[in-house]
Amino acid sequence: MKKNAKWMLAVGLCLAMIAGAGCAAKTPDPTQAPAATAAPRQTQEPAKLSGTLEVGGSTSVQPLMEALADAFMNENDGVEINVQGGGSGVGIASTADGLFEIGMSSRSLKDEEKAKGLKPVTIALDGIAVTVNAANPVNALTTEQIQKIFKGEITSWSQVGGSDAPIVVYTREAASGTRGAFLELMKLQDDEDKSLITDKALEANSNGSMKTNIAGNANAIGYISLGSVDDTVKAVDVDSVKASVDTVLDGTYPVKRPFLVVTKGEPTALEQAFMNYILSDEGQKMVTDKGYISEK
Repeated sequence: MKKNAKWMLAVGLCLAMIAGAGCAAKTPDPTQAPAATAAPRQTQEPAKLSGTLEVGGSTSVQPLMEALADAFMNENDGVEINVQGGGSGVGIASTADGLFEIGMSSRSLKDEEKAKGLKPVTIALDGIAVTVNAANPVNALTTEQIQKIFKGEITSWSQVGGSDAPIVVYTREAASGTRGAFLELMKLQDDEDKSLITDKALEANSNGSMKTNIAGNANAIGYISLGSVDDTVKAVDVDSVKASVDTVLDGTYPVKRPFLVVTKGEPTALEQAFMNYILSDEGQKMVTDKGYISEK
């Protein structure tokens, strides 16, 4: 019995020592540095856009571009985009010369312009509205009548179903892309691409100026971007087709052209980001909201 008691006492002491050692192992040693833990994984933020873009050219594209630029700058506070007019010819030439990072054109590039390393991107489509004063009773003209009016061969509204009053022809300045597209589409150029528009035509230097002149003269006729038409002027039907987004899209309206942006060489990261924005769903919604026709 005594041996059994001693044996049991020894076993109990051993168990107690083992338990104590286990507890001691679980107790942190204050002199020891805490075990290193894995650092949280860092997520890398995309690089913030910054810089300035000089954009210029077509006055037809200008109002749309200004709206796009404002929206892009609101999303990128480190970016400044300066937009100015001057006409498609100015926009193309100035981009070729490095004065603009992005040029605006409302006509297709000529072969000699493409040869300068310019790269065009179509951002929208537009119709050219043949426009008269809102009070003019004439609502439709044929292509032939329009050609003869602008050549000075038809000089009275009475010759095309209107009142007995002289026709006052307005055209755009030589650098205008709207003018270039109108001359080409309406076949108002000779074999050397010189204008056949009458020398008596008065000149307007922008869509806004053209619209103001037509709105203020009951006998005026001119042409402006379809997206610029409002209730101050009237767009006449051409060959019995109404000037509208739908007729431009289905190809039945004959007087239509592209809106382009042009860059020289490979675009920079900022230029590309802005052009990507223009062609995005958000940018193209602004195109349609402004009355133009989306490329999508």
